[in-house]
Amino acid sequence: MAIRLGDVAPDFSADTTDGRINFHEWKGNGWAVLFSHPKDFTPVCTTELGTVARLKSEFDKRNTKVIGLSVDPIEDHKRWAGDIKDVTGSALNFPLIADPDRAIALSYDMIHPNASATATVRSVFVIGPDNTVKLTLTYPASTGRNFDELLRVIDSLQLTANYSVATPADWKYGEDVIIVPAVSDEDAKKKFPKGFTAKKPYLRVTPQPDRP
Repeated sequence: MAIRLGDVAPDFSADTTDGRINFHEWKGNGWAVLFSHPKDFTPVCTTELGTVARLKSEFDKRNTKVIGLSVDPIEDHKRWAGDIKDVTGSALNFPLIADPDRAIALSYDMIHPNASATATVRSVFVIGPDNTVKLTLTYPASTGRNFDELLRVIDSLQLTANYSVATPADWKYGEDVIIVPAVSDEDAKKKFPKGFTAKKPYLRVTPQPDRP
C-alpha cells in the first residue's frame, strides 16, 4: 500500500553501516529523510550518496537526520563506501540500511514492479517530529535527485509547520511568504507585525516571520 502524506512512517529494525537501529528511536524527536537507491556499485547512486554526504552539515542545521536504503547486503554497502569517497571526494557519514529481504522497501512501497521487480526506485520520504510523512518524492533509476531542492523543501516544511504561511513557487529561505487564506486580514495584522501586501484578496505576502 502506498504511503500518503500524514501517514505514520512505518517503524522497523534494520542493520545499517552504523550498526543495528530501530527507526523511530534512531530518528528521535527531530526530522528525518529516508531515501532509497536502486543498487550499490552503480553510477548515479554513487554520485547521489556523495552529494548527501557533502550536504550532511546542512541537514544537521535543520535538525534532520538522513538515512539511505537499498536491497543490497551490509557487506556491499561497506565496500561501496570507498568508491563513493573516491568518486565524489565525500566520505560516507550517514547510515545505509541493508534490506536484502526487501521487507522495508515493500512497507514503504519503494519497489515499483513496472520499473523493476527487485530493485527500489529513487524514493524520498521526509518525516516530521511526530513520525508522520510530510513529503514524498519518486524518481526513476535513470534520474539523479536534486538534494539542494530537498533542503529547500525542508526549509518550507519547517517554516509552514510553525506559522500560518505557505511558500510560493521557487521560494528560498529568507524570501517573502504567503499568508494562508484561513487567516483574516484582522488576524494577519496581529500575527505578522512586519505587515503584508495584498496582491489579491486571497494572495497576501509578508516577510518570512521567523527572520529578524
